[in-house]
Amino acid sequence: MERATCRRSRTDGLNPYVLDSLLAVASAGVAAWAVYNDEPHWSAWVYLLAVATAAPLPWRRRAPLTVLALYSAAEIALSVLAHSANAQVPLAGVIGLYTVAERCSDRVRWSVLAITVVGNVVGTHSPNGMVFSLLTSVGSYVFGSLVRAQRQLARVQAERAREAGERAASDAARAVAEERARIAREMHDILAHAVSLMVIQAEAGPVVVRSDPDRAIRAFDTIADAGRDAMVQLRRVLGVLKDPEAGRELAPQPRLAELADVAERVRGAGLRVDLELPEGGGGLPADVEAAAYRIVQEALTNTVKHSGADRAAIRVRRAGDVLEVVVSDNGNGVAPKADRTVVGWSGGRGLVGIRERAAACGGRAEAGPGPQGRGFLVSARLPLGAGTVEGVGG
Repeated sequence: MERATCRRSRTDGLNPYVLDSLLAVASAGVAAWAVYNDEPHWSAWVYLLAVATAAPLPWRRRAPLTVLALYSAAEIALSVLAHSANAQVPLAGVIGLYTVAERCSDRVRWSVLAITVVGNVVGTHSPNGMVFSLLTSVGSYVFGSLVRAQRQLARVQAERAREAGERAASDAARAVAEERARIAREMHDILAHAVSLMVIQAEAGPVVVRSDPDRAIRAFDTIADAGRDAMVQLRRVLGVLKDPEAGRELAPQPRLAELADVAERVRGAGLRVDLELPEGGGGLPADVEAAAYRIVQEALTNTVKHSGADRAAIRVRRAGDVLEVVVSDNGNGVAPKADRTVVGWSGGRGLVGIRERAAACGGRAEAGPGPQGRGFLVSARLPLGAGTVEGVGG
């Protein structure tokens, strides 16, 4: 029962049993010295009672309430049979009461304090003795309570430090995961677009090399341009991975003006592309421009790879505090049952990337069949500043 109500702990450094045994020897010595200096000289059994008051102290940390009870029993017997032989300051009692106040539950502590106060009031023979006993016992109790409160505070602070460390580690892991996902999106968009154009041109080149040499040359030029552009962008992405001190400024930050080059390369693959960009083209946040560029690039990649279209239209325009991006084609589209927004539709990795890029800017993206079920349409709305954020799907 006592183990459930009193706390047990271990101390670093000196073995606690050794330390408490030394305290027991010191307390027994004080008690025996008081008996020795009392008049008349007492027999051996009084010395035994005096030593018995300190004998349980080596176990005070393990069973503080039991130790205090054993001390009290020996002390009461000594007070009844040889009151004058008591030490002026019962060191074993001070240590025992301190330990109970520091280690036991509140119910036990308050009960012990009440019994101790009553015992001091009733058991002393003079007002001065009563006051001195109260000061000694209540003082040791208060000191034990202060140590208890200090240790509880230290535990709370240690727990908070541990939780803060776990949160910091979690935040660091999440940041790493987000950065890896960002780099994966960049590499997917770069490689998917370039490789798609290169494959289509490589397949078309041998077919027309004899019948239309000029077209074959343009096809191989498109392959070379796509490859060079992919290499430049990949070097910028890999620079972040190679240099641990590099910041996000090394990450690719394409601008809307570069969409003209993308459209020209796609035209080289045989797809007619109509491009409409905002007038002026400046004054937009870099992250919004980069997101719009990648959304258009991925939408065109999907058109080239999957749609069977011969025409695509790109419209990027500023509508108040929102940048609207729309990419449509006249291809095969999708089956009616797949007509869902990107938010609820897994689609391919590219469509997921489009959604993630729009969401990273506080915007939203949708993809599905074009008007009257013809072709395919990708649209996104990207807020241009704080206070205009739109939740994904909302």
